[in-house]
Amino acid sequence: MSDKPDDDQLKALFRKVRTFACVGVSTNPVRPSYFVARYLTLKGFRVIPVNPGHAGKTLFGEVIRPSLADIPKDIRVDVVDIFRRPEAVPAIVDEALAHLDGLGVIWMQIGVRHDEAARKAREHGLTVLQDCCPKIEYQRLFGELHMGGFVTGIISSRL
Repeated sequence: MSDKPDDDQLKALFRKVRTFACVGVSTNPVRPSYFVARYLTLKGFRVIPVNPGHAGKTLFGEVIRPSLADIPKDIRVDVVDIFRRPEAVPAIVDEALAHLDGLGVIWMQIGVRHDEAARKAREHGLTVLQDCCPKIEYQRLFGELHMGGFVTGIISSRL
């Protein structure tokens, strides 16, 4: 499979998945990982935050887990959304494959690619997306991303 499913496949993916584990999520509201995770929760997805530096804190009503292995087995994770540098991806994919039953998608954020880890995940039957963002894709596919760019909620007359 290519790096990104076609639009119909991607829409079907969004309609099927319910829970994202966001690896590398920040508690800082100006960080992209924070506002992507928050957006997903606002769209009805459950987001399990994963960040060892903030483990035990609460974010979006969920306890931040130190690793994917620390997500309780009774929580079915559909998507692992990776907000880490490319060199961290292989270990994250290995951990996801070892600990997350029912996982269907590895999603690497904008600027994150690791072709070998992607190949390994695909060999285990997972869908893999690289160098793209679920927030942007959701907005694009479901009519929230307009010709002018991101919907910021800010009205401005500046060009």
